[in-house]
Amino acid sequence: QVQVVESGGGLVQAGGSLRLSCITSGLTVDDYAMGWFRQAPGKEREGVSSISWSGLSTIYEDSVKGRFTISRDNSKNTLYLQMNNLKPEDTAMYYCAVASTPGLFYHRVTSDDYRYWGQGTQVTVSS
Repeated sequence: QVQVVESGGGLVQAGGSLRLSCITSGLTVDDYAMGWFRQAPGKEREGVSSISWSGLSTIYEDSVKGRFTISRDNSKNTLYLQMNNLKPEDTAMYYCAVASTPGLFYHRVTSDDYRYWGQGTQVTVSS
C-alpha cells in the first residue's frame, strides 16, 4: 500500500519561510516525477511545482517562481518544498503527489497526471 505523508506546515508571518517535506512509503519513487499542489478555501486545487524523477528538471507556477524551491532525495524517498518570502496569498492546504507513470516528466503541473496523494499540510501566512 502506497502512503504519502506531508509535514512541515504551520503559521508564519509574511516574509517568513517554511520547508515542507513529503515521505512516500510502499513505492520506490526514484522513477517517478513528483509534485506539490495547494488548495485555498473556496478555490480549486492548483499545481505549485513539479520535479522530474532525477531532480534535474523542475517547473514552478508563476506566482511562486523565485520564492519556492522544489527538491528531492530519492535515497530517502522524500520530496521537499522550500518556501521563502511567504505571502498571505500562499495560505492553503499543500499536497504532495506522485506521478501516475514512471519515467515521464510533465511540462505542466496538473492533478490528472498524478496518482498517489497525501492528506496535506496546512500553511497559513499572516499579514
